[in-house]
Amino acid sequence: MNDPLHQHPAHADAASEEFSEHGVQRKLVGSALMLLTGLALCFSTYQLIIAAFSPLSSLVTRSLHVGFLMLLTFILYPASKHGRLDRVAPSDGLLALAGFALSFYHWVFEADLIQRAGDPSTADLVVGTIMVVLLFEAARRVLGLALPIVCASFLLYAFVGQYLPDAIAHRGFGYDQIIGQLYTGTEGIYGVPTMVSATYIFLFILFGAFLEHAGMIGLFNALALGMVGRAKGGPAKVAVISSGFMGTISGSGVANVLTVGQFTIPLMKRFGYSAVFAGAVEATSSMGGQIMPPVMGAVAFIMAETLNVPYLEIVKAAVIPAVLYYLTAFWMVHLEAGRAGLKGLPKEQCPNPIEALKKGWYLVLPLAALVAMLFHGFTPMFAGLTGLALTAILILGAAVAARLSAIAFRYVFWLALALAASAFLKWGIAPIIVIIAALAIACLFVHGGRDTLRAVRASLVDGARQAIPVGIACSIVGVIIGVLTLTGAASSFAGFILDIGQTSLFLSLLLTMLVCLVLGMGIPTIPNYIITSSIAAPALLKLGVPLIVSHMFVFYFGIMADLTPPVALAAFAAASIAKASPMRIGWKATHIAIAGFVIPYMAVYDPALMLQGDWTVFSAGYMVIKAVLAIMLWGGAAVGYLWAPLRMVERVVATLAALLLVAAVPLTDELGFALTVAFLAWHAWQIRRLPAVA
Repeated sequence: MNDPLHQHPAHADAASEEFSEHGVQRKLVGSALMLLTGLALCFSTYQLIIAAFSPLSSLVTRSLHVGFLMLLTFILYPASKHGRLDRVAPSDGLLALAGFALSFYHWVFEADLIQRAGDPSTADLVVGTIMVVLLFEAARRVLGLALPIVCASFLLYAFVGQYLPDAIAHRGFGYDQIIGQLYTGTEGIYGVPTMVSATYIFLFILFGAFLEHAGMIGLFNALALGMVGRAKGGPAKVAVISSGFMGTISGSGVANVLTVGQFTIPLMKRFGYSAVFAGAVEATSSMGGQIMPPVMGAVAFIMAETLNVPYLEIVKAAVIPAVLYYLTAFWMVHLEAGRAGLKGLPKEQCPNPIEALKKGWYLVLPLAALVAMLFHGFTPMFAGLTGLALTAILILGAAVAARLSAIAFRYVFWLALALAASAFLKWGIAPIIVIIAALAIACLFVHGGRDTLRAVRASLVDGARQAIPVGIACSIVGVIIGVLTLTGAASSFAGFILDIGQTSLFLSLLLTMLVCLVLGMGIPTIPNYIITSSIAAPALLKLGVPLIVSHMFVFYFGIMADLTPPVALAAFAAASIAKASPMRIGWKATHIAIAGFVIPYMAVYDPALMLQGDWTVFSAGYMVIKAVLAIMLWGGAAVGYLWAPLRMVERVVATLAALLLVAAVPLTDELGFALTVAFLAWHAWQIRRLPAVA
């Protein structure tokens, strides 16, 4: 196996031409490409300066962040997919310059805006109107029509809501109040989601881009192949584990499909899995990355900031559900392999995971440092910046030390890391910058060093480009937050849920789940979570659901929306690689993840599953045992196979036992355990009779 450091990620170039999660992108060349690269590097540099030194006020930081997003969006995304994709249209150049130039308005007139807060001037209204319109157009190009239409509906409600029936009407607001709410302060497009995008999220996207270019995907695939490649149904199990590993550094499910899927989907097809099943396994596994600590998805950072709780609390609540989610996918793959009689990979095709780890051990250090810092109370921003700096030192240091002996290589690494750590803790970021700059200069004079510098540059550019859809979504969803805050409309829907909850908490949860799944039809996870958490989560909290559990419930089903047809983005991404129907892949992915749909419900009825409330090790362990048994039974019933084929009556009994284990009413646990034992005993007896019958 080649050195993971020099394995660039298998970006899905061919697949990306057929599927694009975030709109059609221009394929620029020549000077236009150089311009785009330079602007992306400026964006990443700006964000790193903000993270390291915080030289600007919070509102100015957010405004310039949105300005950079608009600048790159109008250059990279054309107005129509039918236009020319090899050059930037003059009109798009003007829009890009306008969006970027107007983003300095908050910086230039910062003091004046503070003084006239609540009473915007004519200039404020003009600039605010232009920026809101530009943001809608940028969102249309990047995210499609669904989210802008939803946001426009809320904006229309702000203007005409006073004429609606009393149950949903508001008192009426002037144009200056609405634009002031959306633009001049931190309640609209520059709200909490934009702040989180401009700080935590960008750093972690950049962190993932650096690790990908360093060869982390190759290391993950090698570890997964070595661990489970030879097992029954090994190729599909490799997909689950590799995607789970990838989820620790990347919170984008569709991006995971288009990277890891290039390796795993053809592998599964080659060893007997159907194209539909191969695509569904990868889609299901990749979507779990958004709830897989430590990085999780961008929503986790927004949730922590919104709830004003440490990020570690969000990570703690997500750990068990994330493990159970991947256990579900792994178990379904195992059962499908048993039912179809699929074998594992030959021994010679499975690398030794220990050897792979020996070659790429240093790539794990930034992730380990990130986890350690998060669990020791450091802020996500500080931890992310540290992990990013450590990754840069490792990449550049590896290139400088590549021609040294193994012993010298280790000494150079540990010396550089010790210097970096001590300097960082004592003097801050400045010494780290000096170390990184020195290593970068040294790379100019060693063999292969320039290739490493190109990889670093590509990481900075890719990080900026990957931040565009996340940042635009965070910004435009501020329109919804601003309108809800201004009009108080969220209380109407919350009251509706509360009324239902007085008769049945389950019906309230079911309604909330359906809202999440319906909103997921074309709306990314971030705005999906923000909308539903603003409306439904407060109602669930009043019904007695713990704070973090209520938000995790919404978050979880926002993720599942990317798997469920008719608009299943992860399934469409997998279909571009598997060459199969995206709808069939979406339904199969829902089938594979079916047991995972019950995990949030179990957490609501017993928060110990998310380590919330008055939980103990015993109560959490008891819930995990119940969940694992339910997943095992549900999987067997769904596939029609456990240790041998199941007849219809056995599948019904297994489903009933799983439902009893999930239900949280008196005696259901006892009945569920009893029925589970009886079912397993019967199945074991049936297996013993099979040879005699044969």
